[in-house]
Amino acid sequence: MIGPFQFEDGGRKYSCTVEERRTAPLGKWWWFEVSQDGQRYAPFEAEPKDTQTSVKARVIAFYNARLERLAQPVVPRQHWARRDKPAAPAAPKET
Repeated sequence: MIGPFQFEDGGRKYSCTVEERRTAPLGKWWWFEVSQDGQRYAPFEAEPKDTQTSVKARVIAFYNARLERLAQPVVPRQHWARRDKPAAPAAPKET
């Protein structure tokens, strides 16, 4: 298992560590922090075959996908109490 490491990508500094999760699902997970982001992330479980290159690629892909989702416009939703009622079924035709 590889130890903690840091790298830079796209002007951001990433710090990666393997830690035991205290909540389910238990096990060893990759945690990472990104400069200019106050949140820590644990997107995937640590595996014995992990390398710095493989973890780096997964972290970058995860974080870039997160940034893309955050950049999407907010889709307004109706409040549950104001949802449209389903249309009544059509009456059978008489022949």
